[in-house]
Amino acid sequence: MIDKSSASFVQSLCMGQVLEEMLVPFPTMKKGEQEMLEQVLASVNQLLAPRQKDFREWDLAGEMPKEFIEELKSFGLFGLIIPEEFGGMGFGSAAYSRVLQEIARHDGSVALTVGAHSSIGMRGLLLFGTPEQKKRWLPRLATGEMIAAFCLTEPGAGSDAAAVRTTAVRDGNDWVLNGDKLWITNGGIAQFYTVFAKTPVPGDGGKAQLTAFVVTSDMKGVSHGPHEDKMGIRASNTTTVLFEDVRLTADHVLGGVGKGFKNAMKILNSGRTGLGGGCVGGMKSLISLATKQAKERKQFGQPISSFGLVKQKIGDMVVDCYASESVVTVVAGLIDGGYEDYAVEAAISKVFATEALWRTADEALQVAGGNGYMREYPYERVVRDARINRLFEGTNDILRLFIALTGINQVAAQLKDVSQTMKGVLADPIKGFGVLSDYAKKTAAIRTGLVGDNRGFTKLHKALEPQAEEFEEEVREVAWAADRILRKHGKGIIGKQFATRRLADILIDMFVFACVLSRVSAALQEKGEEQAARELEIARVFARRVRHSVRGNLRRIDVNDDELVKSLADDAFEREAFGWDAR
Repeated sequence: MIDKSSASFVQSLCMGQVLEEMLVPFPTMKKGEQEMLEQVLASVNQLLAPRQKDFREWDLAGEMPKEFIEELKSFGLFGLIIPEEFGGMGFGSAAYSRVLQEIARHDGSVALTVGAHSSIGMRGLLLFGTPEQKKRWLPRLATGEMIAAFCLTEPGAGSDAAAVRTTAVRDGNDWVLNGDKLWITNGGIAQFYTVFAKTPVPGDGGKAQLTAFVVTSDMKGVSHGPHEDKMGIRASNTTTVLFEDVRLTADHVLGGVGKGFKNAMKILNSGRTGLGGGCVGGMKSLISLATKQAKERKQFGQPISSFGLVKQKIGDMVVDCYASESVVTVVAGLIDGGYEDYAVEAAISKVFATEALWRTADEALQVAGGNGYMREYPYERVVRDARINRLFEGTNDILRLFIALTGINQVAAQLKDVSQTMKGVLADPIKGFGVLSDYAKKTAAIRTGLVGDNRGFTKLHKALEPQAEEFEEEVREVAWAADRILRKHGKGIIGKQFATRRLADILIDMFVFACVLSRVSAALQEKGEEQAARELEIARVFARRVRHSVRGNLRRIDVNDDELVKSLADDAFEREAFGWDAR
């Protein structure tokens, strides 16, 4: 039986194990929630489908009309994840992600406005709020009377949340908040802010810790800057938010004093299915646009849809979209299923889906040719909108380091135990030999696949047996690679970003591959091989893609150009320029 409080599918891969129960069967929503979801999706399309011309105009203007935001409120789109007892719809992560997907099929700025409110803006209140805090604010957040924003980023603190300079100091029983927050989505239209500030550690005046606070826009000293002029998602509201001697009573502390950093990470993790769902919606819209464009556009006397390279682009889009939806759905299923340690899996879903959307947007514009570059068509706007996703909610570069270092944590702990045992092996050779033998057996099992726990998937449809065998082989390679990387670099792995990047890419490929296998297996079991033939083709294509990528990254663990590349970069830093002009 899997311990839902600590089980992690990705961390187990690094140990040469496959926690099949976490992914199989592929997650589905409860019937009642599915029925309500269908009604909401119909309402979303009713509201947004006729507004394509408006979305283009609002993008040019860089602003969304207040009247339209009132319409979003009236459709209940700010209460999606708020429990019914507080006036919301009570959707779980899967249903919420599906709604964001549908909104994003129409416009990225609208999806961001709704998503920033629920995914991160008021998510902390939902996760960590006291009963009194929830009763006080959730009903107004559900109706949209209060729109929420998440205030963590500062001019000097983006990915490095520990560098936050906003402060909150005690004044009697109150707190006094001072600081500036940067690039806050919904910042200029929000009435509810989740704000992170440094607070002093009791008894140690020199140390500080991060604490979250609820701040409302009607408080004295709260203000915001002008709307930022952005490259993409231009109609969404983005501003600085300023806090000058804002006095907060103790009941505005959210989640406990000093627990802000850990809680901020939990908020970002739990909200990533919304961002992933938005990316899937964008991809589905682009596939629809690109296929129609390719069938209508003729070159050399025939539609470009008949050309092999155009088919390749569309086929790759389909595979990317299917894989992205699979991993986003699985992560939502883990959250809804009560699993608590899903941080790595959520990060993988964010990295994969945002990069898949970027590839899809770029190739859809390519299919459209010159039309794709014109503002009359939606492609150029989608490309601009899509770019921010690789920066949002943790940059993909930072998340890759997090994925790799967290993934190998259990391996590092075992190697440490072996190292400590070596020191005492002469004092207690029997005990020491026992520990070393256990680890030797484990590493031997990883290489040979002889132990039951290392057999990979056992419950997939028989038509997927070749892909399941490939997965099993690659799991052994992943575990062996994690062991080898740690033996090679030890504690220094934290600074070896080239190595961690490779391991992260391997883990991303493997987890998404597992999600695809689970989904295709469910389709085969439900519909049969004939009806699910196309999905089986997706599994085969994705399996080959993963095999090529994983093996390439494994080869480059020991043989690579890392030092040469770093040397060239250092030269460019010194020159602050490119150093060779052709004569």
